[in-house]
Amino acid sequence: MMGNMDNMDNECPHKVAIPPTKPFLKSLATTLKETFFPDDPFRQFRSQSPSRKLVMGLQYFVPILEWAPRYTFDSFKADLVAGITIASLAVPQGISYAKLASLPPIIGLYSSFVPPLVYAMLGSSRDLAVGTVAVASLLIFSMLGKEVSPTERTKEYVQLVFTSTFFAGVFQASLGFLRLGFLVDFLSHAAIVGFMGGAATVVCLQQLKGMLGLVRFTHATDLVSVMRSVVTQVHEWRWESGVLGCCFLFFLLLTRYLSKKRPTFFWINAMAPLTSVILGSVFVYLSHAEKHGVQVIGHLKKGLNPPSMTELAFGSPHLMTAIKVGIVTGVIALAEGVAVGRSFATFKNYHIDGNKEMIAFGMMNIAGSCTSCYLTSGPFSRTAVNFNAGCKSSVSNIVMATAVMITLVFLTPLFHYTPLVVLSSIIIAAMLGLIDYEAAIHLWKIDKFDFVVCISSYIGVIFGSVEIGLVTAVVLSLVRVLISIARPRTFALGNIPNSMIYRSMDQYPNATHVPGVLILQIDSPIYFANANYLRERISRWIYEEEDRVKTSGENSLHYIVLDMSAVGSIDTSGISMLEETKKNVDRRGLKLVMANPRSEVIKKLEKSKFIESLGEEWIYLTVGEAVGACNFMLHTRKQNHAGVPFGAQDCNV
Repeated sequence: MMGNMDNMDNECPHKVAIPPTKPFLKSLATTLKETFFPDDPFRQFRSQSPSRKLVMGLQYFVPILEWAPRYTFDSFKADLVAGITIASLAVPQGISYAKLASLPPIIGLYSSFVPPLVYAMLGSSRDLAVGTVAVASLLIFSMLGKEVSPTERTKEYVQLVFTSTFFAGVFQASLGFLRLGFLVDFLSHAAIVGFMGGAATVVCLQQLKGMLGLVRFTHATDLVSVMRSVVTQVHEWRWESGVLGCCFLFFLLLTRYLSKKRPTFFWINAMAPLTSVILGSVFVYLSHAEKHGVQVIGHLKKGLNPPSMTELAFGSPHLMTAIKVGIVTGVIALAEGVAVGRSFATFKNYHIDGNKEMIAFGMMNIAGSCTSCYLTSGPFSRTAVNFNAGCKSSVSNIVMATAVMITLVFLTPLFHYTPLVVLSSIIIAAMLGLIDYEAAIHLWKIDKFDFVVCISSYIGVIFGSVEIGLVTAVVLSLVRVLISIARPRTFALGNIPNSMIYRSMDQYPNATHVPGVLILQIDSPIYFANANYLRERISRWIYEEEDRVKTSGENSLHYIVLDMSAVGSIDTSGISMLEETKKNVDRRGLKLVMANPRSEVIKKLEKSKFIESLGEEWIYLTVGEAVGACNFMLHTRKQNHAGVPFGAQDCNV
C-alpha cells in the first residue's frame, strides 16, 4: 500500500489495513444484530441473576410493572385531570368515527374502553391517548363497504370489521416481536402528509351527507362522486340540518382558535365536542327537531363490551379482503401512532421503543377485536389534549377508560337525541387540523421531489380513492429510495486553496482543479442496482474532464482518483464495475488510483484479487496522499522527460 509521497521520499507512514476475516457465523450474527437490534435491548440483562432477568423481562414487555412502583399521588392528580379531559373528547369522537366507518355508534364507545386499558399496561409512551382515528375509519368503510353493504348486511359487515381489526393487531404485534418496525419507515413524511391531508379532505366531503340531512349518499370517496351526489340531490337538502351544522362547526373552530391563541385555555377546545353534543341533544329534545328532518343517533344499548370472539369471520368468503384491510389500516395506524408518540416524547425528553409500541398496538387491537372494538391507534388531536392537560403517565388512559365505562353503563340513553349533524361538525373540525398546508409549503421550499410525492398522494386520494392514494404514497416513497440507490451522487473534488483538503467543487466554488488529476467521490455503496450507472457516469466524468483540459490548454489528464470513503459496502457487481472501469481507464492511457476504501470494501477487493490487478501501490489512505503521489509522479516524469515506471513505491497493504 502506498503511503504519502508528497514529500518525495521513500517512507510509507500510513497504510490501508485489511481487517482480519471473521468466521462466517460471527459475521452473520453481527449483521443480524445491527439489522434487528440496533438499540441492543438485551444489554440491561447482562451480569444479572436469573430471577432478576425474569423480573426485567416482564418489565420490558409489560412496562407498567416497571414504573407503577414509583408512581406518586401527585402524578395521579395530574393524570386524573388529563384523563377526564380526554374522556370528554373520546365520547363524541368515538361515536362520530364509528358513524364514519358505517358502524353502530356504540362500537365507537366500546373502542374507547378496552384498548386504552391494554395500552396502559403495555405501552411505553406517557402521553399517547388511545382511541379511534378518522383516517382508519374511512379506510375500513371504503375498502370493506365495497364487499359487504353496511346497511343491508350490517351483521356481516361488523363481523368483517372485527376480523380486519384482529389481523391488524396480529400484523402490528408481529412487526414488533420480529423487530421489523423499520418497514413502516418506507412511508415517508411527505407521503404521510399528502395522504393524511387527502384523507381528511375526503372525510370532510363525506360529512356533507350529515350536514345537509341527506338520506341517500354515494359510497364512493372521490371528489367527483361526492359532489355529484350532493348536487343531484339539491331538492332533498334540509336547511334545518345545514344551519344547525354550520353553527356548531363555527363554535368548534372558534374554540380551537381561542385555544391556539391562549394555550392555557386548551381545555376549552377539549370540552367543545362534548359541549356540542350536550347542546345539540338538548336543542333537539326541546324543539322536537327530529320531526323536522334533523336525524338523530337513536337508541344506544347500555352495558359494557360484549365478547366478540365468536364474531370473527375466519370462514367468510371475504376473509382475504379483511386481511388486506387489516394490514393496510394496521400500517397507517402504526405510522400515525408511533410518530405521534415519538413527537410528544421529544417534548418531555424521554425515549419510546418503537418495537414495544408496535407490540402494544397489536395486543390492544387483538384484545379489542375480541371485545367488540374496531381499530384504535394514538390520534394526534387526543394526544395533544392529553399532553396539554398535564398528564404524567398512561394512567390518564385508565382514567379515560373508566369514564367511558361509566358512560356505557349509565349514560348511553342520554345520547338518543344527539343530532348526526353535530357528529359531522365534530369530524369536520377535527379533520381540518389534518390538512397541513404549511407542511406542504415547507416541503416545496426544502425538497421539490418530496413536494411532488405529497401532492401526488393527496390528488390520488381525493380524485381516485383512499386505496389509490395510499398506493401512490407507498410507490412514490419506494421510488425515492430506489432512485437514491440506483442513481447515487458522484462529485468532482477540488483542492481548497492553501490546504490539503479536497471537497466537492459544486459546494466549494473556490476549490481548484489539480492539474493532470481527476478526483471523483462516490457517495453511496456500490451494488448491482447502481453498478452500470456508476461505470457510465465515471466514463462521462473522464471524457468531460478531457474536453475541459483540451479547451483550457492545461496539462493532459493522467490520473483518476476514486475517493471511496463514502462507499460502505460493495457486492460482486460493484467489483465487476471497478474492473471494467480500470480496463477503460487503461485503454485511455490513464491510471486508476483509489483512496480510503472502507473495511468491508477492501476485504472484498482483496479476496477478488482486484488489489493485485490494480497494484497495491495505487491504494491510499487519504485523497491528499493519493494526489501527492500523483503530483510526485508527474513531477518526476517531467524532470526525466522519459517518465518513470508506474508503481514508484511498493508498500504492502
